[in-house]
Amino acid sequence: MATAASRARSSTQGPSGKSPVAWSPSQELNANEWAAAGRRIGAVGRCIQWLLGDWIAYGNAKFGERYARAAKITGYDTQTLMNMVYVASRFEISRRRETLSWSHHETLAALDEEEQDHWLDQAQVNRWSIADLRMMLRVSRRECEAEEGGAQPGVEVLTDSELDTVTRVGNGTVEDSMVCPNCGYKLDDH
Repeated sequence: MATAASRARSSTQGPSGKSPVAWSPSQELNANEWAAAGRRIGAVGRCIQWLLGDWIAYGNAKFGERYARAAKITGYDTQTLMNMVYVASRFEISRRRETLSWSHHETLAALDEEEQDHWLDQAQVNRWSIADLRMMLRVSRRECEAEEGGAQPGVEVLTDSELDTVTRVGNGTVEDSMVCPNCGYKLDDH
């Protein structure tokens, strides 16, 4: 007698016994074929948000599709799909950086194009992780706040412990140059 768990497992498997949450080769692979499969899987994983965002935007423009239908088709929730479309719409294909992740672009989506390009360039040249990029954005916002003499609504401000992770140059004030501890990028260089 089948258990509930085994019935649930078999209901997600196709006729060949394959699962949508697993990978297995259809035949024996040599090392080169195995590596090629890994490259394909990695490429799809790195760009799936772009693909879905562009696909939904096309459907919306062409057929007047709604996110609820796209959610049923893809299995993604509506809010996630809306975010994918938003980010994809904020970066023309020619401006997307293949060497940076979707999350790098997502972090910068709300900025204007010039600022996006500046921060994408810096992240690419300095090989910033997403955490590095976010930290540098917070530091930059803190500098702007200090220059303007007050907090801006909705602007994230670094805590003292976060500021301690950034090396201060000069007399140590926020208005002076700040250097990323990971890559050495000086904030006043932009």
